[in-house]
Amino acid sequence: MITWPDDHPPISGIALASCQIRLVLARASPPVEQRCITATVFGDRQAASRRHGLRRLRKSSKRTGKLIGARFFNKGYLATVGQEQQVNPASTRDTDGHGTHTLSTAAGRLVPGANLFGYGNGTAKGGAPRAHAAAYKVCWHPVSGSECFDADIIAAFDAAIHDGVHVLSVSLGGSPAEYFRDGVAIGSFHAARHGVTVVCSAGNAGPAAGTVSNTAPWLLTVGASTMDREFPAYLVLDNKKRIKGQSLSPTRLPGNKYYQLISSEEAKGANATATQAKLCIEGSLDKAKVEGKIVVCIRGKNARVEKGETVRRAGGAGLVLANDEASGNEMIADAHVLPATHITYTDGRALLAFETCMGHIILPSIFFFDVLACQKYLSYVLSCRSAPGYITAPYTALGTKPAPFMAAFSSQGPSTVTPQILKPDITEPGVSILAAFTSLAGPTGLAFDERRVLFNAESGTSMSCPHVGGVAGLLKALHPDWSPAAIKSAIMTTANSSFLRATPFGYGAGHVQPNRAADPGLVYDAGAADYLGFLCALGYNSSTIATFMAGDDDGDRQARYACPATAPRPEDLNYPFVAVPYLSPTGAAHAVTRRVRNVGAGAAAYDARVHEPRGVAVDVRPRRLEFAAPGEGKQFTVTFRAREGFFLPGEYVFGRLIWSDGAGRHRVRSPLVVRVVDSKKKKTPLSIA
Repeated sequence: MITWPDDHPPISGIALASCQIRLVLARASPPVEQRCITATVFGDRQAASRRHGLRRLRKSSKRTGKLIGARFFNKGYLATVGQEQQVNPASTRDTDGHGTHTLSTAAGRLVPGANLFGYGNGTAKGGAPRAHAAAYKVCWHPVSGSECFDADIIAAFDAAIHDGVHVLSVSLGGSPAEYFRDGVAIGSFHAARHGVTVVCSAGNAGPAAGTVSNTAPWLLTVGASTMDREFPAYLVLDNKKRIKGQSLSPTRLPGNKYYQLISSEEAKGANATATQAKLCIEGSLDKAKVEGKIVVCIRGKNARVEKGETVRRAGGAGLVLANDEASGNEMIADAHVLPATHITYTDGRALLAFETCMGHIILPSIFFFDVLACQKYLSYVLSCRSAPGYITAPYTALGTKPAPFMAAFSSQGPSTVTPQILKPDITEPGVSILAAFTSLAGPTGLAFDERRVLFNAESGTSMSCPHVGGVAGLLKALHPDWSPAAIKSAIMTTANSSFLRATPFGYGAGHVQPNRAADPGLVYDAGAADYLGFLCALGYNSSTIATFMAGDDDGDRQARYACPATAPRPEDLNYPFVAVPYLSPTGAAHAVTRRVRNVGAGAAAYDARVHEPRGVAVDVRPRRLEFAAPGEGKQFTVTFRAREGFFLPGEYVFGRLIWSDGAGRHRVRSPLVVRVVDSKKKKTPLSIA
């Protein structure tokens, strides 16, 4: 399988840029006082062999500080495209900024005065600022849309394992695929068996259901959401009505005056189609019609910033980028090459109710909406060719509301590979993230951009992934004996899910709370044996399972792994979620088992509280778990039954199970996801309540 880089949202038309440094490790420096939210003393008690691997990395690096090593892997790429097609130099240099951005987000040191064109100015730091970092470059110049190849990805995983890394942040992915055909799934299985936590991006194919990638249960898969910082830039009409947008453009409209607005479709060039002009494809606009005007373009297909360059080359004064219906109300601040603002689909629809009278715009008290909003918005501009307006200069706004909310581009569950495993697992900020950048590319990442910056704001699940990678590094330093599954459980069961309209198919367990994750109370642990049983539950035979063992020191022994006579069920994997996608509509019971381990300081007792999914009865036995000492484990069963007359067949519904101790200090929260089978249909569509 060929794996594509997970960079910018294709739904918005962002071209996939060549990812340069994708795999990032986070490791606490021994000994070190590591501060993250709260001040905590972190120590390193890792094995000598692991330290030896990192010492070797240090020797291979010219510097012995933050970045202690870097490697590149391109044999798989060259075997496919040939030596003559290698455009990027075969080196570890970051030529497009993606790797620098993600690495600094995961483990960058504290840097005062970080900003992009003066916006977002402040002190920047990564999730684990005192961690060592190493980089593994696996992606190259795109060939037929492909740039990251499985052979190189797996080789990088194996090298990182040999080097002794603790956490891998992997901001790449492809379409969902069976695990034995997925290089990230295979390589990360190797890593998990060796105690390495692997964090991956969920993908940027949202908002459609069933688009999430990197769905293997041994991965920690991260969606993208917003934070309470924005960069507002307003479209101001001549009657002083203001339409809020987002931008990071460093240029301003000259003079204190209004400019005529024009639809890009109305400004269509002679040799362009209406669709090309509407999307502001390069060369699609008529210079005579665009000169000196603010052009309204629709989001989609080509890069957002590329639309602005099309307008600039045609002589336009500014850009209004209006969302299409699929992009919804998401606004992304980009470093446009001309004055610009990005407005929501809702605001585009609201403009339908504007009435024109001698070139002036009147806003009625009632808005009328319909599904042809953006097209009619452009029709409005067409009919009001003298309508004037201007775009205000962007500024940095903090404490904005509502926040957080899920990014429209963030890929959604359920998993189309194994719906019994809920993905994504978690969400973190992934919109307009400010982090370090390369000096070899401009902030747009496109060839025409000759600007150079030290920091850049980028969006995507590639940006949210290293946030969690940094937190995982902190937890590994604090709890060096925790397995990757325990670290994942701590992050997931302590997350905050305050989203109102989104579901766990978007945000997973919610937003990470690092302080609480450091002391989760209970963890759902799992190891290689559990994952092998899970593969057996999927029907994998011994030869297929051997794919996941190749290259390991004990691979010969593990390759002969035989599945038990009675195959387990996928939903019985000891995961922090409980997902039952095939509940019988007859009311028959469906029981799922889980086990938790006490990682608190002493004896503890936990009581269960259940918020039942709509139309589904949930019973937990036992209702109380008593632990005599730290490290003790307990098993419990969750039984689901459809309530006749209260469920909708084929519809996913959501609830949660919370284990809390008497003191109220710990709340171990697990989402419940259930779908009652529609017995009248052979295949149930992805319907979400």
